Amino acid sequence: MWDRLRGSRAAGGGRSAAAMAQRGEKGPAAAAGEGEPRAGAGAGAGAERGPSGAAAPFQPPEGGFGWVVVFAAAWCNGSIFGIHNSFGILYMMLQSDLGEGKKDPALEFKTAWVGSLAMGMIFFCSPIVSIFTDRIGCRTTAASGAAIAFIGLLSSSFTKSLEVRYFTYGILFGCGSSFAFQPSLVILGHYFKRRLGLANGIVAGGSCLISVPLPFFLKMVGKAIGLAHTFQVLSALMLIQIFLSLTYRPILPPSCDSQHDGQDKLGSRSMRQQCWSQTRKYFNLRVFRRKTYRIWAFGIATAVLGYLVPYMNLVKYVEKRFQETKKDWILLVCLGAMSGLGRLVSGRIGDCIPGLKKIYLQVASFVLLGLLCMMIPQCRGFEGVIVICLFLGLCDGFFTTIMAPIAFELVGPMQASQAIGYLMGLMAVPMTAGTPIAGYLNDYFGNYDAAFYFAGVPPIIGGLVLSVVPLVHQRMLKKQRLDSGKDKMLVSEAVVNGELLPGCPASEAHM
Repeated sequence: MWDRLRGSRAAGGGRSAAAMAQRGEKGPAAAAGEGEPRAGAGAGAGAERGPSGAAAPFQPPEGGFGWVVVFAAAWCNGSIFGIHNSFGILYMMLQSDLGEGKKDPALEFKTAWVGSLAMGMIFFCSPIVSIFTDRIGCRTTAASGAAIAFIGLLSSSFTKSLEVRYFTYGILFGCGSSFAFQPSLVILGHYFKRRLGLANGIVAGGSCLISVPLPFFLKMVGKAIGLAHTFQVLSALMLIQIFLSLTYRPILPPSCDSQHDGQDKLGSRSMRQQCWSQTRKYFNLRVFRRKTYRIWAFGIATAVLGYLVPYMNLVKYVEKRFQETKKDWILLVCLGAMSGLGRLVSGRIGDCIPGLKKIYLQVASFVLLGLLCMMIPQCRGFEGVIVICLFLGLCDGFFTTIMAPIAFELVGPMQASQAIGYLMGLMAVPMTAGTPIAGYLNDYFGNYDAAFYFAGVPPIIGGLVLSVVPLVHQRMLKKQRLDSGKDKMLVSEAVVNGELLPGCPASEAHM
């Protein structure tokens, strides 16, 4: 789903090394170059001396083993979000497995929490995963997350209790997905810079090869082997991801000098000052000082309140409304396929739009997405719902892909990584609450019409809020230009996750 985000977090790593070079600092790779050659220098991991004696910027190898990493990242994105976006099939199987539809009028509401918790945990854990990725590295974080997701799916097959599945599928699988997914956003920047766009495109296209046919696969397998064995089959995808995550070998040189300097400074401080310093080191909140970022984050968080409603309720809706049970999986396939196409196309279009005007592309996507959700109850046939799903998927691909470039424009490349991490954390609550609210509306009114009308309102409101961001940004620029006595141009500060480089701890630097 979030393929372009990997460009933001990845670029943060490469550019942080460049920032060190501009400040005249000597990275560990440069220090190794003075004495003995560093392992992996042939792949571009080592730094060379420039004419001025400063360390040259880090240059990724632009391929080689990086293509293996691309394959692993594509598998990660396709399997994780393929399962999450196909929850509409699992949603129906869960209700059939419980067999209490007539006894419990709130079954729709209760069942929706399983998928909502899982998707919400991906975003809720995002800021924490950023810290783990910087502290223990992409490889360890991703492999651990895949293992947790594997345990969550496998354990979901051994119970029929909805409350237990809140924990096994909603919490364990959701948290594991977050820890497995986010390192794939970072690691590509260790291997690509000039070809980073191509690598992102391959990951987006490759992940669609898994996520698009998965709803049909689940529909077919679910009828043949049942829900419990279906969870076991899905857990095999995460088992494979554990081994693929071991390919996330970091080659970006870590900032050892800054860590030693920080330790020297901490020695002369009190315990309280040391704790506060360590907290600020890992939780960099500078992005919230920017008014434009705060407005943007609020708009995005508002817009995603009803984001998951079509994914989780469309299959059940067409079954009730049109008595369509044989081809209902086509809806999720259309959503996934057009979302992949939208991600590929919108990246190119976004590169042609200068500055923060890219936000208007996101505004159009949200407003159109909201209107399309409201049009679903107006469809008189199954074919009309298919057409709406095609455009819904396209809007989904557009607004997610353009998120990373907008973050770069708002906070700069050095803070884009945590800006997106905090944004995803803010998205967790509304994204989790949306589908249970839709389920409650269905239980109350006896149909899904109110649920889809509800899902259409937040994207429209969020889009209108986002349309204000470029205007506020221009007003701030004019005010700063008039202030001739101070140089307060909107430039990004050279800070990446406090004092850490993204995804490359010292413990993994020489592995």
